[in-house]
Amino acid sequence: MAKEIPVYLFVGFLESGKTKFIQETFEDPNFDSGDKTLLLICEEGEEEYNEKKFAFPGVTVKVLEDKSELNPQNLAKLGKEADAGRVVIEYNGMWLLQELADALPENWLVAQEFMFADAGTFLSYNANMRQLVVDKLAGAEMLVLNRMTPGADVTPYHKIARAVNRRIEILYEYTDGSTHYDDIEDPLPFDLNAPVIEIGDADFAEWYRDLGETPANYEGKTVRFKCRALKRSKMPANTFIVGRHVMTCCVEDIQFAALVCQWDKADTVQDDSWMILTAKLNFKFNKAYGRKGPVLSYVSHELCEAPEQPVATFY
Repeated sequence: MAKEIPVYLFVGFLESGKTKFIQETFEDPNFDSGDKTLLLICEEGEEEYNEKKFAFPGVTVKVLEDKSELNPQNLAKLGKEADAGRVVIEYNGMWLLQELADALPENWLVAQEFMFADAGTFLSYNANMRQLVVDKLAGAEMLVLNRMTPGADVTPYHKIARAVNRRIEILYEYTDGSTHYDDIEDPLPFDLNAPVIEIGDADFAEWYRDLGETPANYEGKTVRFKCRALKRSKMPANTFIVGRHVMTCCVEDIQFAALVCQWDKADTVQDDSWMILTAKLNFKFNKAYGRKGPVLSYVSHELCEAPEQPVATFY
């Protein structure tokens, strides 16, 4: 089996500060792991690397001129030529990360992912190219927002980032040289300690995501929410599907966020009906999932009209 190679991924749009950060990182002796390093550059901006200032030897710099070079065979070849024990990638902000995931050799594993953004253009990018912004935020451990004006309101930046990735850390770098970690708290819009957790119509998407991220918080809890009920012939006996369509960033990515509900009268459920469902949540194996997952045990329901916004969103 091939040795696993860690990949350090730096994403963001052109002139967002990626090159500067990587340069400074390579000038730090503490980043010397003893491994040879392959630095892959997927876009070139005004800032250039100064290899003479790198604090350690064994760095091979390669520029990918075209997306066609982004494939497992070519990347594996470059890694072998560099005898790389680790890889650093400065990724093109206009390329989707799934394209990179499909291109990585099997033994290349993303160890850390950071996103960089210019505060002066970030809100505009989000308004006009939200799919690309969401694509970069979704898997990042940290968002570095540079060129912030001292005293600027950080709330709009915080809301955009945390709506996509509730666990992302945010670092603000100001034009006066100061830095500040985001310390705005993000309380959930529903009470996890209530006897019945009431999920508001506008909060379904956030609840569904939190359910996947922190399942232990919902084990054995009773929830109540508005949903579509669907009956499918291939479902196990006494089982039906509930959920809502969820949009992360744009119309193209709308998906049905489904949950399995068990009820001995499931055959009485009207297909494609809207209901307010009360049910108890447990995480266990279910044939409908083919694995362990969240299973609702029916308590009660009442038919209702669709919510004002049938497609749930994070913002």
